[in-house]
Amino acid sequence: MENGVYSPTTEEDPGPARGARGSLTACFNPGRLKRHRRALKVLQLLLSLLAFICEEVVSQCTLCGGLYFFEFMSTSAFLLSLLVLIVYCTPVYDKVGAAKVKDSDFYITLGIGCLLLLASIIFVSTHDRTPAEIAATVFGFLASFAFLSDFFVMAYEKRQESQRRKPETTPTTEACREPLNA
Repeated sequence: MENGVYSPTTEEDPGPARGARGSLTACFNPGRLKRHRRALKVLQLLLSLLAFICEEVVSQCTLCGGLYFFEFMSTSAFLLSLLVLIVYCTPVYDKVGAAKVKDSDFYITLGIGCLLLLASIIFVSTHDRTPAEIAATVFGFLASFAFLSDFFVMAYEKRQESQRRKPETTPTTEACREPLNA
C-alpha cells in the first residue's frame, strides 16, 4: 500500500496558535482604541447600565412619560455603547473599515450623549424624588457627560488629524509665475 497513491488522512500537529484559547484571543483586540478612549467607552457602558438598572427599580410614577423616555434612552445608550465597543475589539472592525467605524462612533456618541442628557433633564423634572429615581438621574447625567466628553475627544483628534494632513507651506504666487524652463 505504500506505492504513493494514498496520502495521509490526518492533519499534522496544528501547533500552539490553534485551539480554543488561541482563536478567542485572536478575535479580541482592545488595542485599536487608545487607553483614554477605551476607558471612556467602558465608563459609558457602565454608567448607562447603572442608569438603566436604577430606573428599572422604580416601582411607580406619577408622570411616567419622562420615566419611559429615560428608560428608552438609557437602554439604547447601553446597547449602542456595547455594540461600538464590540466592533472596536473584534474582527468586525477590519471588515467594516476603520473610517466607517470611526465615523459611526462619532455620530452615535454625539446622538446618544445629547438625547441621554435631554432624557435625564426631562426625567429630573417629572420624577417623584424617590432614591431610585435620583440615582437613575445621577447616573444618566454622568453617562451623558461621558458620551459628550468622548465626542469632544474624537472631535479634537479629528481636527488634529486634519491639520497634520494639510501641507504647512503653500506655494507663493511668484513661484507659479516663473516659467518652467528658465
